[in-house]
Amino acid sequence: MNFIRKLPIPLEIKERYPLSEELIAKKQKYDQEVAAVFSGESDKFLLIIGPCSADNEESVMDYTLRLADLQKEVCDKILIIPRVYTNKPRTTGDGYKGMVHQPDPTHETDMLEGLIAIRRLHTRVASETGMFPADEMLYPENFRYLSDILSYVAVGARSVENQQHRLVASGIPVPVGMKNPTSGDLSVMMNSVMAGQHQHMFLYRGWEVKSEGNPLTHSILRGYVNKHGQSMPNYHYEDLRTLYELYLKKELANPAVIVDTNHSNSGKKYLEQIRIANEVLHSRRYDPNVKSLVKGLMIESYIEDGAQKIGEGRYGCSITDPCLGWEKSKKLVLEIADKL
Repeated sequence: MNFIRKLPIPLEIKERYPLSEELIAKKQKYDQEVAAVFSGESDKFLLIIGPCSADNEESVMDYTLRLADLQKEVCDKILIIPRVYTNKPRTTGDGYKGMVHQPDPTHETDMLEGLIAIRRLHTRVASETGMFPADEMLYPENFRYLSDILSYVAVGARSVENQQHRLVASGIPVPVGMKNPTSGDLSVMMNSVMAGQHQHMFLYRGWEVKSEGNPLTHSILRGYVNKHGQSMPNYHYEDLRTLYELYLKKELANPAVIVDTNHSNSGKKYLEQIRIANEVLHSRRYDPNVKSLVKGLMIESYIEDGAQKIGEGRYGCSITDPCLGWEKSKKLVLEIADKL
């Protein structure tokens, strides 16, 4: 292992790119709105929506500004959290790992520029849209670079069994979603939610730290892969009822689930997200217990439908998993609002 250069610590990056007092105050209000959904004080429906990977600052800003306009149309029923994922897990470890590694996907890795780029992008999204973004905590050590700007954090299917992810989640002051693992074992996900809700003493970034526990830690259903490598869904009514019963047995605070409409739930067939979203809404209407549990959806959406290879240069088209294009996404969000 070669140590290339010492990078700025999170405090240094935050001091270089600080949040204004006005933005800090806006975030506190926004965080309270999001928390109220998970606690049950608000009956608004959450939509965590955006590109599979935030790969280009200008197209992501274009997309999130459109989201901000759409939020105004549905604000009485829906609370939108822009999905701005700047870290990307790779199944084999190879390939594009997100903006934090490559601020320009067509250029070589530059971690210093990557840290600056993700800080700048998240800050722009918040300041220009009034909405505060979600990102995946792929690397717990890196979370501090964005800890003051994120209003939602996700722990992915490959990370949910990791002790460090669970303990760091317990000290985060905003909702943290724990995805079910790729195996589909719900007990793993529920144990992770429990760990996130409890207090812990642990080592973090060279410090001995104590977390207070995060009562807004919750589950995310994203489907799974069976022993034959086939994608299997877990968003159906029976799955949601099973999860509701698991929550009753665990006696956890603020029972909640976000349903991921893509990944193994859709078999990465991005157009299926429309049908899946509608089925989840039907399950909520059918069963008041399911309605109380399902707080929202996670949707992969960008400006253009589908996906492309790096270097093709199609503006606003995903370079990782295929996404639902803007026109279809807008129509879906408006339909969801009508059905709530």
